[in-house]
Amino acid sequence: MFGWDFLLTTMIVVVSPGAGVVYTLAAGLGQGARASAVAAFGCTLGIVPHLLAALFGLAALLHASAVAFAAVKWAGVAYLMFMAWKMLTDGGGFTVAAEHHRKSDFQVIRDGVVVNLLNPKLSIFFVAFLPQFMRSDDPHPLVTMSALGGFFMVATLVVFVIYGLFAASVRDHVIGRPRVLAWMRRSFAAAFLGIGAKLALSER
Repeated sequence: MFGWDFLLTTMIVVVSPGAGVVYTLAAGLGQGARASAVAAFGCTLGIVPHLLAALFGLAALLHASAVAFAAVKWAGVAYLMFMAWKMLTDGGGFTVAAEHHRKSDFQVIRDGVVVNLLNPKLSIFFVAFLPQFMRSDDPHPLVTMSALGGFFMVATLVVFVIYGLFAASVRDHVIGRPRVLAWMRRSFAAAFLGIGAKLALSER
């Protein structure tokens, strides 16, 4: 079921930096290894609605309807702009501070889910990507698509955890260096702004 072409393509897509990667890196640098793993889980959980949409045809509607696509797209852009603003004003989770100022696991997961949930390109990605690796005579297409989507989610979780743990491993080197932290916050804010701009300019 999982051919080399599917495995290679999946890894290229998952490893490529995007909003989820940026969010996971920020969580790892700001709050450590546990937060990075929780963020990775949240981002992966945000893929589930897109997979379900592809399975039940909702993604096809999103692809066909310019209004629906634009609505989800601009909601995603707005949220990425909000994340950038939070990063600049209060650290957005990227703040090495007292325990009571840290984001809870629920908050980290929530933000991770929203980051991927409000990306309409993911739903269209599943519609355009997964069917290429399915046989036209597949007797159980929903099962096959679910398996392919499940593998994509597992790959996303593993890669994001690796990204996050790497970020957490260098966290000690930036603690106590306010200028470095400020520079990194601005960099992550700029990354969110850039990804938001890219999404805003994207077409179906």
